[in-house]
Amino acid sequence: MVIIVGLGNTGKQYQNTYHNLGFMVLDKLANFLGVDISKAKYKALIAESFYQGEKVILVKPQTFMNNSGEAVTLLKKDFKDARIIVVVDDIDLPAGDIRYREHGSAGTHNGLRSIVSYIGQEFERVKVGIGRDEKMDLADFVLSNIKDKELFDQATDKAKDMVLEKIKNK
Repeated sequence: MVIIVGLGNTGKQYQNTYHNLGFMVLDKLANFLGVDISKAKYKALIAESFYQGEKVILVKPQTFMNNSGEAVTLLKKDFKDARIIVVVDDIDLPAGDIRYREHGSAGTHNGLRSIVSYIGQEFERVKVGIGRDEKMDLADFVLSNIKDKELFDQATDKAKDMVLEKIKNK
């Protein structure tokens, strides 16, 4: 079983922000798998499906970014042996780049910090690079609307494909 967690913030005002790229990738995965992420459980919205014979649970925590670990720890309690893949934005990667990490630290990302504080570092990550705007405060930047929609549409497609590849090849 694989639990795929997309990080983001709830609410219309955050819908098209850099910090919601995890949610956007989950939407693309849900569309690909033919499911709707709408069941409220584990302080999250979830959907269940199968891919390549593997049970998959798509998860959008509804706890806001900085408390994402609350939802992940509830899932971990019920699915102790599940692999967890977290999809997240990353300011330390160039805009549009995608990177996979099997485990590691949270770095500067508050959503990852929250998850690490609840379950430790042993979960996989798919990171979508957003770059950094040196002229803006970090919090203002990650919560600002995405400027290059085409670039990030392609990046979220690549991140979706990477998640599917990681499910298939483990």
